[in-house]
Amino acid sequence: MSRTVLATADTPLLYVLRDELHLRGPRFGCGLAQCGSCTVHLDGQPIRSCVTPAAAVVGHKITTLEGLAASYKGSKVDAATGLNLHPVQQAWIDEQVPQCGFCQNGWMMYTAYLLEQKKNPSDAEIHAALDGLKCRCGTQFQIMNAVRRAAKAMG
Repeated sequence: MSRTVLATADTPLLYVLRDELHLRGPRFGCGLAQCGSCTVHLDGQPIRSCVTPAAAVVGHKITTLEGLAASYKGSKVDAATGLNLHPVQQAWIDEQVPQCGFCQNGWMMYTAYLLEQKKNPSDAEIHAALDGLKCRCGTQFQIMNAVRRAAKAMG
């Protein structure tokens, strides 16, 4: 779906997504591209939207957590919610990953990217791909289980 918004060239993409398009997946965490809460996919690649100017994405495809399922051909409708979910989103639910949930957007977006690149990553490859993301609640153990579950589902 194509959208047009009015924003100054240097407005962070995150602000456009949240304030103009009312998308709540990407979150403001640090504003310095260090935590990953603001992650979106730009033409399929994960980027930190808090430091990406709106002008840099004109004419490109942006995918947020809200649109992740639509970007995956094998998405299924969740029986409990009736929502169309990406296997990564379903794995996060099945493994009960979030505690506060604030950072989970970044973890899911990077996981989805990883699993598009590598169907069955090793634990070392998972750690390397998710390096640099921050979770203060300590859900990394559940995150690893969810990544493995999603990899199996996407197999």
